[in-house]
Amino acid sequence: MAGAAVIFIEKHIEAAWIGGKRLERRNQIENWFIQYEKDVTHFLVYYTGTTDVEDLVQETFLRAFRGFNHYKKEAAPKTWLISIARNTAIDFYRKKSIWQKLKERLDQEPSSPSGFQTEELLLKKAEYAKLYDAIHELRPNYRDVVLLRGIAELSPYETAQVLGWTENKVNVTFFRAVKKLNERLKEGEYFEQFIG
Repeated sequence: MAGAAVIFIEKHIEAAWIGGKRLERRNQIENWFIQYEKDVTHFLVYYTGTTDVEDLVQETFLRAFRGFNHYKKEAAPKTWLISIARNTAIDFYRKKSIWQKLKERLDQEPSSPSGFQTEELLLKKAEYAKLYDAIHELRPNYRDVVLLRGIAELSPYETAQVLGWTENKVNVTFFRAVKKLNERLKEGEYFEQFIG
């Protein structure tokens, strides 16, 4: 995936002539792509509930290139890129229900090479289904903070920058979200604890 995305991004970057700073931008975005593409992809996989996020990753880096002048270096590049990725996913799925697509995907039977599922595979599928369902049931601000802090593993400071909150609000909301998530998971008597 990385090779195809770099070629795609390079073509779009080459097509965009932005005065003398074009080369600087291009080099910076390429470096960030090499450094942070896996982090952005990982975040988008959890945020959208699908592994088919290549287009969103490409769009994230294209938006970063186009908005490079708006990067104020107040946030770490990874934080800025994940913020762009989050907004890209929201825009992309605005008219579609992410969670409906996720539920459909979880309901699909993965096929194993021998045509049957092992008990371990079935248990893992059940774990993910319960976790995704529990996360889905959280209100949006709880869901966002759980995905950013618990799944993308951003710091409270980085999460605050992505969401436009204070660090204190991130910490308090994360604590409450994890508590609520654990309650929902315990209702199903499946997980002992999710985080913390």
